[in-house]
Amino acid sequence: MAKQNETLDRDLNRDPLTGAPGAHPVGVGVGASGGAAAGAAIGAMGGPVGVVVGAAVGGIAGGLAGKGVAEAIDPTVEDAHWAGHYNSAPYVKPGSDYKTYQPAYRYGWESYQKYPGQSFDAAEPDLKRNWNQHRGASSQNWEEAKAATRDAWHRVERPLPGNADRAGR
Repeated sequence: MAKQNETLDRDLNRDPLTGAPGAHPVGVGVGASGGAAAGAAIGAMGGPVGVVVGAAVGGIAGGLAGKGVAEAIDPTVEDAHWAGHYNSAPYVKPGSDYKTYQPAYRYGWESYQKYPGQSFDAAEPDLKRNWNQHRGASSQNWEEAKAATRDAWHRVERPLPGNADRAGR
C-alpha cells in the first residue's frame, strides 16, 4: 500500500513546498522566464519603469502559460503509451526491453516544454549536448536515443499550441 501511495503522489505532481497537486515548476519556470523577457522588451518603449512592469506582467502571464503546457503533458500517460508501443518503432532493436528506451522517451516529452515554439530539429543540438545529464542509467548514446526522443517530442507536440515544425498538423 505504501508503494501505491508513493506512485499516486508522484502522479499528482505535488508542489514541493505546499504539497498541492498540479505543480509544474519546470513548465512555470520556462514560461515565466520567456514571458518576462518578452514583457521587458515590450515595456522598454516606456523607459525603465516600463521594463520593470513589462517584465513582471510578462513573467506572470508566461508562468501561467508554461503551467498550462506542463499540465497538458501527463508523464504517466506518456510512459504507459511508450511502454505499450515502443516495440513497433523501426529504431528499436529486436528483443530490446522498454527500459532501454524509456529514458529517451522521457527526455523527449520533458524537453518539449523547455523549448517552447521550437522544432525538434532546432532544439536537437542542445538535446544532444545535454543527453548525458538526462540519460540516467541508459547505456544509449545520443545517436541511439535520438529517434525515441524525437518520437516522444512529436507525440506531445501534436495536440499542443506551438507546433513549430508542423509535425502534428
